[in-house]
Amino acid sequence: MKIIILGAGRVGETVADSLVSERNDITVIDTDAERLRDLESRFDLRGVVGNGIEPAVLAEAGAQDTDLLIACAAQDETNLVCCKIAQLLFNIPTRIARVRSTGLEGDERLLSAEGFAVDRIICPEESLTRYIGKLIDYPEAMQVREFAGGRACLVSVRARLGAPMVGDTIAALRASAPDVPVRLVAIYRRFPDEPDRFVACAGETRIEPGDEVFVLAAQEHIAHVLSALHRRDAAPAAPVRRIMVAGGGRVGLRLAQQLGQQQGRFHLKVIESDPQRCVELASVLPPDVLVLQGDTTDEDLLGDEGVEEVDLFLALTDDDEDNIMSCLLAKRMGASRVLALINRRSYADLMHGTQIDIALSPAQAMLGELLAFVRQGDVQAVHSLRRGVAEALEIVVRGDRKTSRVVGRKVSELALPRDVHMGLIVRGLPDGAQAVSEIGEAGEGHEAAQAAGLPAPQVIIPRSSTVLERNDHVVFFLPHKRLVREVEKLFRVSATFF
Repeated sequence: MKIIILGAGRVGETVADSLVSERNDITVIDTDAERLRDLESRFDLRGVVGNGIEPAVLAEAGAQDTDLLIACAAQDETNLVCCKIAQLLFNIPTRIARVRSTGLEGDERLLSAEGFAVDRIICPEESLTRYIGKLIDYPEAMQVREFAGGRACLVSVRARLGAPMVGDTIAALRASAPDVPVRLVAIYRRFPDEPDRFVACAGETRIEPGDEVFVLAAQEHIAHVLSALHRRDAAPAAPVRRIMVAGGGRVGLRLAQQLGQQQGRFHLKVIESDPQRCVELASVLPPDVLVLQGDTTDEDLLGDEGVEEVDLFLALTDDDEDNIMSCLLAKRMGASRVLALINRRSYADLMHGTQIDIALSPAQAMLGELLAFVRQGDVQAVHSLRRGVAEALEIVVRGDRKTSRVVGRKVSELALPRDVHMGLIVRGLPDGAQAVSEIGEAGEGHEAAQAAGLPAPQVIIPRSSTVLERNDHVVFFLPHKRLVREVEKLFRVSATFF
């Protein structure tokens, strides 16, 4: 696929890194020639120096035969104008814009072909707040990713000594609950003086303390699975109540507004160093959100505000170093769980496995939304995992026995690559992404289906004898991104095949 990326900042760089690794033809436009040279030296792509809203620059980048435009420059206005020019002058089929403003989403006319001609808006800050919200809902989880409109989830959790599922083999766990829609799809094991190592989930594989375990399960079973891997008594974790947010920027403000809407659920404090920004925050946040002016790495301030009683400490400033140091300090002072927002990938890699419970990259949080447009076949959801190395993929079965390699065939008959793990099948969802989304918005499970006037979807653990049907939503775990194309090719519908 031929792709133009407007903007070589942190988001653009992360997107380019991911897409280049999948053998796409990438061209990056930016006004900073030095930044483009740096990207060209590290990745197999072409850089074009100039302003992306100028037709001549887009033409030089090859817009005449481009399949996808991703406009992720710093300014919303630049991205919107670029998408409109791409439609009017070059007829680029798919146009995605990074837009921070929330005012455009309420009126579809602004984004239609007659408006700014944007097929999809992405906002890293919004993606982050949604993702952090899921981590608040599941306190033991290191990652939470949703599929099939929220009907199924992929979670990762650190296995702890003494938890009920730790020490058993995967075969024994399957035998103990054969009908529960839960599937362990990957284990990453710690070894001294070397990176975590991927361990395939075969029947004889034993879960060891310290393993990072990836589990696919129906949404209603997620809390139980997390407790069984992380808590000695397998009791549900205490809900997150006390939250301290370090940094009142775009992400901190969005998150505080989101949490503040749930009156009485959270005791929330926001720490911001800029006095003027504190005034702005206090004027727009609910009155029960406490805004404090101070340094997020000030030990005295954290102590005075009771950081030792905090259930979740979130460092969300624009400074990676401050986020790392404030999280380490909060953890040392007694905070139960800490999360650091880290833009630099090298920093995120260094923090993995340290006292920082979760190192979160803004670009990685929204990368899956972009990858769904690049994938071939009917891909509903893509989630980048393990800092871009692994991937979880939801793909819909289309076609019939004559046009599909998978419809009407048993799982044992599918020519899947060796390391690809088919985790779950969600059957009975309405045909179409919009209807799936409506079920997700209405709620979860049987009640949501009833609200939409549809039978309840069924979450199935695939066995060797399971037969795939048209419109099945199949969720895969891929430990290496190079396997993506093979899975897509298998599920692709064609006029005929041999």
